[in-house]
Order: sequence, then structure tokens, then C-alpha cells
Amino acid sequence: MSFDQLGLRAELLDAVASNGYTQPTLIQSKAIPPILAGRDLMGGAQTGTGKTAAFTLPMLQLLAAGRAAPSGNGNSRGAGRRGRRPGRMPRALVLTPTRELAAQVGESVVTYGRGLDLASTVVFGGVGIRPQIDRLRRGVDILVATPGRLLDHAGQGTVDLSGVEILVLDEADRMLDMGFIHDIRRVLKLLPARRQNLMFSATYSNEIKKLADGILHDPLLVEVARRNTAAEGVSQIVHPVAKSDKRALLSHLIREGEWSQVLVFTRTKHGANRLAKQLESDGISASAIHGNKSQGARTRALADFKSGRVRVLAATDVASRGLDITHLPHVVNYDLPNVPEDYVHRIGRTGRAGKEGSAYSLVSADERGLLRDIERLLKREIPTLDVADFRMNEADGEKDARTQNRGRGGARPPAPAKRRNSFRRRRSGARR
Repeated sequence: MSFDQLGLRAELLDAVASNGYTQPTLIQSKAIPPILAGRDLMGGAQTGTGKTAAFTLPMLQLLAAGRAAPSGNGNSRGAGRRGRRPGRMPRALVLTPTRELAAQVGESVVTYGRGLDLASTVVFGGVGIRPQIDRLRRGVDILVATPGRLLDHAGQGTVDLSGVEILVLDEADRMLDMGFIHDIRRVLKLLPARRQNLMFSATYSNEIKKLADGILHDPLLVEVARRNTAAEGVSQIVHPVAKSDKRALLSHLIREGEWSQVLVFTRTKHGANRLAKQLESDGISASAIHGNKSQGARTRALADFKSGRVRVLAATDVASRGLDITHLPHVVNYDLPNVPEDYVHRIGRTGRAGKEGSAYSLVSADERGLLRDIERLLKREIPTLDVADFRMNEADGEKDARTQNRGRGGARPPAPAKRRNSFRRRRSGARR
């Protein structure tokens, strides 16, 4: 199938072609026609599948044609507002969980909509609100926002959401993980009942289903990947290692593999900062990105990473969604996430759009339980590979377990794991 078979207008087809895309991805081919038809839609897609364009392209077409088809609560559908208006209120609202994802969606709206008479803007926290207020007062058709800053504008009366015809919840599962459910409900109260609703989520949970039931009206479910599975094209390896040796092993892997670009996930903001400094001391250029960084610092760090000026980007899970990094070859879980689904999101930063990628997890003894949870989610074992000079012995495992349990009030260390699926001990001299 080609893009011109999806019913898109010439301006959008020209924009798609000029960006080098000739064929739609699976989520695009399945989602665009029903969205154009005015259906509410629940899209299940892993990161890197092209879902941003899957809702951006039909949204632009509906708004440009003046026929956005709101459906909410079973009410009859109505025509959208036509033409541009001075000081006009938003006709489409896209909610995202992070600043980076909001900026990425905003860029896609500008890129694909450049031939259309539609205005857009992006609002998120961490930057001054005054320029955003000035832009909103001039009027926009499409507003991309994070929930918190959007509610700030609503509270100050600088945005009117009563004219929204299309609502998009992007990365809905991540928004719930980040505690935005109450903000989302507050935003929904500011919207008209008659609207078209689109929700996209990489994973499913009872909370997501409950949210969808309360927002979507007779939705079409479109899935292009099995639920809660890692992206295709990503090779996954576990390297068992003592916690105290993780930094040295990471430096070794980067040097020996001649990795030029690697995204490394840590569990905490402090850990990301510390790791970046340690890698710099090892002679490996690195930056950190997390929620405590100013928006300017985050933007600079990401730009340096994309351009190759920085070799390693140490990040917390704030960066696991919405980072548009073309052909990122390597992702490393320096610390395993506490939530198994976050593992899927993290490694989804590589192997995007049909490209191959590699994901490495540096797993210490105290993280064995987290690894088992991830493997249960994936419904398969992740191959384990010892690295010479970094093999973890039983003493290392006992030390890591004691370190973990000191943080739990001094409980006795657990007995050594009997399972062989996560840390398979090799016979002396044997190799996988």
C-alpha cells in the first residue's frame, strides 16, 4: 500500500514524500482511514512504528477540510469550524506525557502541515509561560501540550478548550504511570462532549482500559504488535555483573564495541548525573538528561547526542518515550526498571522503523527478581552472556544482596536463586 491509497490530500502527500517516506507503516495504514472517517480509535503500537504520523496526518486533513467529526457520548456528529480566525481557539488537542514527546509531535505537525492553512503551537513546563500566552492569544488550530502546563494556561484563562473537535491522548499508558490521571480528568471537563477521540498506548492495563471506556465512544481497536512485547529487530543481551563493576563494564563495552552513540538508562536522576561524570573521567563524552534538568539543558544535551558531539546520553525514564533519535544503535539498561513495561519502552528507542538495534542490560544479583519479571512479561528468556574479566562470582552476588537488604531494614539476604533462566552459570571454560 502507498500513502496515496489512504485518501490523503495532495499537500499531505507532498509533505510525506519530501521527507523520504514512500510506504505507510502498518499502524498508519490501519489507523488513517478510520480516523479520516471520523471514528474514535484506540491504537496499540510499540514505539518506532510511526504512530505520530498515524494521527497527525488525518488530523491535519480533517481540520483543513473543516469537517472534523466529533462523536463523544453518542451525540450526533457535527461539522467543524471552517477557515482561519483571528484569536481562534484550538480545534485539536494532543496531550503527551513529556516535554520531549510534545516537541516531537509539534515538529511533526509543522512538517506535515506546512502546505495547509493551519496554525499550531506546543506548550509544556520548564520554560517561561509568557511566550506561550502570547502565541495562544494570536490563535491556533492545533495545540500540543503536557497536562500540567495546559492546566496552568486554563487556570489563567489563556486558553479556551471549548472548541476542541479532536482529542489525542498519546502514550496514554505513560501518562498514567507518571500520575497524570487526575490532570487528564480535569482537562476532559474543559472539552466539549461532541468530539473525536484518539488514544494511543504501547501497553495495556486495567487502568488504561478504564480510561479508554470513559473517553472513547464506540472505538475501533487497532493493534500492530502483540501486547507488552519488545519491538521487533532489537537483539537483547543480559550481562551479569557485580554492582560495583557496572561502570567499568559499560566503559569496556563502549570502547571494545566502538559504540559511537548509546542511550543508557539509570533508575535515578542522581545516578544519571554520576554516571555521566564517571564516563567523562574515563575519556568517554557523556551528558545526562532527566526531569530536574532545565528544558534548555535537556534540549542541548539531546542535540549534542544526536549530532555526535556526545557519545553517551545517560537518562532516567523521562527519556524512554518521545525521544526521536534516528537510527539509534545501542540502548543499555544500567539499572533495570522497577516496572517491567518500562523495559519495553526503553529498548524501543532502538530498532525503530524497521532498523536493527541492540539492547544490553547490566544486571547485578539484587536485580534478579526484576529480570524475572521482565522475562515473564516478554514470555521468554533473555540470553545471558558473561564478559571476560567481569564475570560475577557468588561472593559478588552475596555482596549485592546484602547491599540491597540493608536498604530494607537489615533483612537477611535471600537464598541463592535456584532458577537457571536468568543467571545460567557456565562450566569452566565453556562459552555461549
